[in-house]
Amino acid sequence: MDFAAFLQALPIPILQAPMVGASSPEMAVAVSQAGGLGALGAGALAPADIEPAVAALRAATDRPFGVNLFINPVATLGADIIDASLQRLAPWYAELGAPLPAQPNDYAPDFAGQFVALVRAAPAVATFTFSILTQAQVDALHAAGSYVVGTATTVAEARAWAAVGADGISAQGAEAGGHRGHFLGDTQASLVGTMALVATIRAAIDIPVIAAGGIMDGKGVAAALALGADAVQMGTAFLLADQTAISAPWRDALETAGDDPTRLTRAFTGRHARGIENRFMREMRAVEDLVPAYPVQNRLTQPLRAAAAKAGQADMLSLWAGQGVRLAKRGDAGEMVAKWWEEAKAASQALSERVGR
Repeated sequence: MDFAAFLQALPIPILQAPMVGASSPEMAVAVSQAGGLGALGAGALAPADIEPAVAALRAATDRPFGVNLFINPVATLGADIIDASLQRLAPWYAELGAPLPAQPNDYAPDFAGQFVALVRAAPAVATFTFSILTQAQVDALHAAGSYVVGTATTVAEARAWAAVGADGISAQGAEAGGHRGHFLGDTQASLVGTMALVATIRAAIDIPVIAAGGIMDGKGVAAALALGADAVQMGTAFLLADQTAISAPWRDALETAGDDPTRLTRAFTGRHARGIENRFMREMRAVEDLVPAYPVQNRLTQPLRAAAAKAGQADMLSLWAGQGVRLAKRGDAGEMVAKWWEEAKAASQALSERVGR
């Protein structure tokens, strides 16, 4: 079965975004059980923890699911750069009464080790963001029985993934919350809206395209499918689900967000990401171009964000969310998927009736 047939066989063509720190294994199970495709965000897991995590999901559901990894660059910055970044963060740590961390020995899990573990775990779908695999790596996953999906924010990135043998593309529009997945162009050149991105990738390559970014309900699902997407991926729409892993201040910020509340920032992690604007983002904007690239800055702010969450200080948290955050609602993740699919069918029927007049 090729990947297009796999997606066609899903009872509901809705994929749950693998959101590190936000989605949970329970969310993945609920979505897969409902007929969609749940996902485990394994980007922060140590290599030794990946196979047990996948085994636990397999024990909880007989439905397919996906696993996502970040293709992290190796951090090679000098101690002086790290120290300068820590000094920029010192006032924020002091405000929370938290100690300024020492320079870390490492900044992110070893991707090479994670990849080996993922091949052994062999989930139905393996997805990647921040960079691109080699053809040999794609072949290894295929040999293990996994479909490979790469994140693309431009047509050029989609073509690159197709060239190494990927089975599908997650087309991440500018509307999407969380980290940007660009790897060929700069951030500004990669901010293509979901509608334009899906249509242009669909016209450029002949492998399945998954629409991601700004899809918050069944009408959005129907619109993406009408554009030619083979499935949709939804992330922000799940943030208030019963199975969410987000902190209380993050949840409160989502539920009280004003109109058009999100902005891009690299101040928290060193890679541009979309979230609800807060004081940290505003006050760090003047120096955010100076912070070290992901994953270094991400590691340096981890203790700060943990302390802020414990203290209930949303102004110092990375409140990742997409542009449609005002439409997020509470509920069971599985029931949400079923509801969105019914809404999509109703929207499609309504459109069919209108154009058939």
